[in-house]
Amino acid sequence: MRPFICAMLGVAGLLFPNLGIAADAITTPGDPLIRNWLTARMQAMQSRYLDDATTLAEWQAKRPKLRLQFFEMLGLSPMPEKTPLKTTITGQQVYQGVRIENLHFQSFPGLYVTGNLYRPDTADKKLPTILYVCGHSNRGRDGNKTAFADHGLWFAKHGYVCLIVDTLQLGEVAGKHHGTYNLNRFWWHAAEYTPAGIEAWNGIRAIDYLVTRSEVDPERIGVTGISGGGATTVWIAAADDRVKVAVPVSGMSDLQSYVGNSIINGHCDCMFVNNPHRWEWTTILALVAPRPVLFANSDQDPIFPMDGNRRITARLRQLYEWYGKPDQFAEHVSPGGHDYRPDLRLAIFRFFEKHLANRSERIADDRWELPDAKSLRVFPDDSDLPKDAINHLADERFIPRGVLPNRAANVPFTTWRDDQVQRIFRESLRMLSDELPMAKREGDPVGSLLPMTLGEGMPFHIMQLHAGRPGTREGTLLILNEPDQILEMTRSWAKPYVDDAKVVAILPRGCDPTRWTRKNPPNTVERAHALLGTTVDAERLREIVGTLRWLQFQHGDAIRWRVVGQGHAGVLGGYAALRLPNIREVVIHDLPNSHRYGPYLPGILKIADISETMGLLAPRPLVLRGTIPPSVKRTTAIFQDAGAEQSLRQE
Repeated sequence: MRPFICAMLGVAGLLFPNLGIAADAITTPGDPLIRNWLTARMQAMQSRYLDDATTLAEWQAKRPKLRLQFFEMLGLSPMPEKTPLKTTITGQQVYQGVRIENLHFQSFPGLYVTGNLYRPDTADKKLPTILYVCGHSNRGRDGNKTAFADHGLWFAKHGYVCLIVDTLQLGEVAGKHHGTYNLNRFWWHAAEYTPAGIEAWNGIRAIDYLVTRSEVDPERIGVTGISGGGATTVWIAAADDRVKVAVPVSGMSDLQSYVGNSIINGHCDCMFVNNPHRWEWTTILALVAPRPVLFANSDQDPIFPMDGNRRITARLRQLYEWYGKPDQFAEHVSPGGHDYRPDLRLAIFRFFEKHLANRSERIADDRWELPDAKSLRVFPDDSDLPKDAINHLADERFIPRGVLPNRAANVPFTTWRDDQVQRIFRESLRMLSDELPMAKREGDPVGSLLPMTLGEGMPFHIMQLHAGRPGTREGTLLILNEPDQILEMTRSWAKPYVDDAKVVAILPRGCDPTRWTRKNPPNTVERAHALLGTTVDAERLREIVGTLRWLQFQHGDAIRWRVVGQGHAGVLGGYAALRLPNIREVVIHDLPNSHRYGPYLPGILKIADISETMGLLAPRPLVLRGTIPPSVKRTTAIFQDAGAEQSLRQE
């Protein structure tokens, strides 16, 4: 099963540091092209703050819909069941007048969250409560919660309850945050899985636990954290109205920073939600308004630069002005880099004192000797770690995989099929849901390659391989994985189709001469596509659809087209045919077993996998050649249900 891997051209070009290319690297010809395309897409989205609301009334009317979309962006739609937490306190100590409890709960069956709860040793009334969510501080088996014990002590010594929870990536029971950053788990985009959703869910369930405690005031709950914890603060506060005050610290920028300046390269996947509705990023934090928010940052932070901070601050100030509550939003800029300092801690503590504890006494940034980190372990020894934990499988288990519903006996196959196809394009392939793209010629030929575009500044290429016999009514679009396949046509799987009628080949984006620099990590281009609400493969699909429509326009009804491709390319051809009912046949060589292995289309695995979606081509002919996975049994069953078993050929 071959992904889109494009052959290399030894072409030197200009360097583009904002694409994450090293200073001594030789760039590839597609670097400036894809940079310009990403920038243009980002700029179009950047202007749509608050979903284009221009008044408070417009914003309030849009907010309920946006809130539902945000849960979808987290991967929390439908919302997981709130199963029993099974909270267990495994140890406790009294340290300098503060009681510290080591505890764990299961936010989802088998998904263990470890944490330390700090409170005054004696608490005879309900107290303001802080959920502290951690940033990326690797403390090994102790968990990253131990890196922020000073915050737990400060809050407890000043009359708060404070629960500090480990993250999935760096907790005592570890999982993964870096799926697309350096593990090549681009199927996360196909499943709409993001570790941001896990961290948000863990925070929501942590609040579920906190409100059961007698010393916690459920009307005075705040959340804060730095870096990854700053991002998680935003997710939790936007998703859960029980959060009354939020202080994200160095945890959020905007699309102009992430994509335009490639700040995305400095961040792991927990910093980003899915973006299928193409939000301007500040809209997420806007969901917290008009609750009190302190937007805290540092002026020399390379991964949360000040230009992005200023844009976010200006937008949020306007929103709080609309609400008539400008004092509920504040910012603090600390001199220095990506870290806590006394002025930053004091700003955080004072904001909570004012808006959560309802106090105005003078406070200090007190510092104490911290307890031994091992004493804060929830599972003291490796042998204590839970055997039923699924933390390392969270990406496999947390988001349910979709399957197509069975057809009811009284529903015609065509009605059932059309409903499923419409859902695919409504919920996954939104970029092809309404207006279909039409390709057009763009510039002069590059050798035998004809540059094409969808009118968005990113070229791709086609070439005619065979003009066809005079009067032919059959045409084939070969979707190539790489240009070297052109040289193989006469001796490879594609030979029968090169000799057939009129044959055109397409090289979608990312193949020479539009190949861009790829480096793992940080996989800049692939991750930037996702942040802008699409994927590389989804855009390739648009180019294929646009090309087929252009070919149909050029030749009218005189030629009926089929699509042929290997691996990922063949599956994209199948989806193009689902969108264009007049495609006469689909041929896939080496059908992938699952979208886990590509092509990576946004959210498709929440609906169905390849074996089912390709079955929806019935009753049109589908030819499977080469390697055929066992999952094709489901494809066969759908063709049988359509009464078109003879239209599915396996060769």
